[in-house]
This record gives sequence, structure tokens and C-alpha cells, in this order.
Amino acid sequence: MATLDITRTPVSSAAVGVARAASEFAADYALERVAFNVPIAMHQGIQFMLADMATKVHASRLLVQYSAATIDAGVPPTLAASHAKRFAADSAVEVASDAVQIFGGYGYVKDYPVEKLLRDARLFPIYEGTSQIQRMIIVRELLTSRKHAEMRPTR
Repeated sequence: MATLDITRTPVSSAAVGVARAASEFAADYALERVAFNVPIAMHQGIQFMLADMATKVHASRLLVQYSAATIDAGVPPTLAASHAKRFAADSAVEVASDAVQIFGGYGYVKDYPVEKLLRDARLFPIYEGTSQIQRMIIVRELLTSRKHAEMRPTR
């Protein structure tokens, strides 16, 4: 389990990379693809998707950096690594799926990179502990720390 605590951080980092790539490809495509005489990036629905994608990438990156910092500081990274792994893995799938949506029918064509990024993203919630397992670890850590806090003497 100690090994998984350490390896979840680089796996989370890879998930951030896939999400970032999907987000950037989608933004570039949205600026190039014209519908109704304007780039689709000018449509509010696409803008909201791109904004959500950017937020998920940014938040995932921060969680991974925090997890890495806990490791560097010699602090047990169990909780930080599980937060990073769960959020970055699920976000990678969501961001890649939204990228495929923005590409429309081209999102499934191998000529465009987002179809592969979605397939790659689907792996992250599965290995190095599934997202469901990460949730179990997170709640166990939260409840354990609460139980220990309740057992401390008060002044």
C-alpha cells in the first residue's frame, strides 16, 4: 500500500497530461471550426464546456502538485494521493469526452487525436486503484482522523 501511495501521484500527473492535451486540441478546433458563419468557440455552449475543461485540468494539476509536495516533505501521502488520483482520473475522462463532443463526428475519426485521448483517459479510473477505491480510502482517512481527534483530551 505504501508503494501505491507513492505511484498514484505520477499516474495522476499522466491523467492531467491527457486532460490538458484534450482540452488544448478542443480549444484549437473550436477556433477553427466554423458553424453559422462564426467559429464554434463563439457559441456559449462551447465556451462553457471549454471553461469547465480548463478548470478541471487546473484543479487536477494543483492536487497532483500538492500530493507531490507531501511526498517531498516526508508526510504520508495517502489522502493527498487518493484525492489527486480520483479527481485527475475522473477529470481526464470527462475532459476527453467533452473534447470528442466539441469535435462532433470528427471526434471518432482516427485522423484527429481526441479519439485516442479518450481511450487513454478511460484507463486512469481503473489502474493504481479504481476511483471507487480512492473514494473508500479518502473517507477512511477522513473518518480515522476525526476519530483520533475525538479521542484527544480537551483542555
